[in-house]
Amino acid sequence: MSFVSMRGLVVKSWLVPMSLVIVQTLSSTAFAQTAAFTQSLAASASSDEVVAAWYRESGYDTLWTGADDAARREAFLTAIASAKDHGLPVGRYDAAALVAKLRAAETEGDRGRVEVEMTQAYLAWARDLTSGALVPKDVDRGIVREIDRIDPKTLLTRIANGNPDAVLKWLEPKSTAYLQLMKAKFGLEAQIAAGGWGEPVSAKALGPGDTGPDVVALRDRLVRMGYLAPTSVASYDRVMQAAVTGFQLNHGLTADGVANAATLEEINIGPETRLRSVIVAMERERWMLIDRTTKHIWVNLPDFKARIIDGGKTIFETRVVIGKNVPDQRSPEFSDQMEHMVINPSWGVPRSIIVNEYLPLLQRNPNAVSHLQVIDGRGRVVSRGSVNFAAYSGRTFPYGLRQPPSDGNALGKVKFMFPNTHNIYLHDTPSKSLFDHEVRAYSHGCIRVADPFDLAHELLSWQTDNAEEEFEAALKTGNETTVKLKQVLPVHLVYFTAYPDAKGRIGYRRDIYGRDAALWDALQAAGVEVAGVQG
Repeated sequence: MSFVSMRGLVVKSWLVPMSLVIVQTLSSTAFAQTAAFTQSLAASASSDEVVAAWYRESGYDTLWTGADDAARREAFLTAIASAKDHGLPVGRYDAAALVAKLRAAETEGDRGRVEVEMTQAYLAWARDLTSGALVPKDVDRGIVREIDRIDPKTLLTRIANGNPDAVLKWLEPKSTAYLQLMKAKFGLEAQIAAGGWGEPVSAKALGPGDTGPDVVALRDRLVRMGYLAPTSVASYDRVMQAAVTGFQLNHGLTADGVANAATLEEINIGPETRLRSVIVAMERERWMLIDRTTKHIWVNLPDFKARIIDGGKTIFETRVVIGKNVPDQRSPEFSDQMEHMVINPSWGVPRSIIVNEYLPLLQRNPNAVSHLQVIDGRGRVVSRGSVNFAAYSGRTFPYGLRQPPSDGNALGKVKFMFPNTHNIYLHDTPSKSLFDHEVRAYSHGCIRVADPFDLAHELLSWQTDNAEEEFEAALKTGNETTVKLKQVLPVHLVYFTAYPDAKGRIGYRRDIYGRDAALWDALQAAGVEVAGVQG
């Protein structure tokens, strides 16, 4: 009896006619729809209403174990044998275990149970591959992305009636970023198998002109990571400085070519950790069922950048400040539609800031934070002298606070609105010095923009030939002015610590909120395993 290898899965050749045919224990007479088979199938599916309803409505026709199901069975088992390639939990749809059960089936009852298990494995595979193995909000409440799951009946109808190879190919993520991340995953796995990137650099800092064993260690590590061509030079020369600069640019660091403590910390991170970031990024990509061909704003929180992307090309870029890494101030992840901008905005202070920060100040001194107006429930300004702030708690305080348009307004001179339940938007800020920092997490959750006027000009240029003049005219009035955008623009607030650049090279960023660490733990708990990568 010969054996056939299917991408590392070894099965007996009698299980695979042209790969998978079962002819002994599941003989031609056994494929008839017997009462025993139907009863076994119905009992096995009874705890899964979706699967049970499908088989009832189809008259208990088989998908996998019937005489005419060989091509579908082969295609499916071949597909799920690639689960590790996608960083998915192999155990949910274990090809080897299913083949073993097919081979061991001796009765109609056995066949009914295997039929249901394969259908459940198919639905799990289709769900995980198209929209992720995790429910993001269950891992971190700051990930509020809406996941669009394909209807199970649609999935079953497609595999039952379509070409199985084509249907299973249709399930695979198609984004360029996903394919580049998968390629990076294979590359990192190969590097780990070959010994990684060598010993870490023990120096606290290195720079041009330095020599010695630490420079050699830095040289060798940069060579293995692909930032420096193989060389025997043992000094920190201009070539090494350029390599360090390239590394810094690819990791969101200050690109000065000097290997300071922050740069060496990133250089010393091993391929195992980078592989975790890539696998988590692949899961995140599976959540991102968005149209990437149209213009959209892409704010990658760990990158501290906002970009307008059109047809895959960045046409505008600016630095941003994001929410502090403290509970209730971290910027959330979600997508929405930018509809308008407000020039000379007033700032309605969020309730959380009022009760946690300003009300205690006002209770001690009613004239505190004098730049803010006290507002009643109808939006009218209330005299501070008429309010006994000490009489209220954070729960009972009936007023709001508002800062009118001004040079010192917390929102600066313009805000960009994509109305959402999280009260998050992009805006100007008077605190310009924060944009000089490498790590820019200082806001209460909204996204502060370094070049807000340029962003406004770009958005307005799509609907007028005099964008700058019209913006400046509205600005000079000092009055709060709403400008509706004729071209509604998708906005995506995302969180990728590993993501390909325009040339396909993966750039890495710090996990500032710890969300990727939590996602990796959740993926491991779900059964994702990667050789050489532990928790």
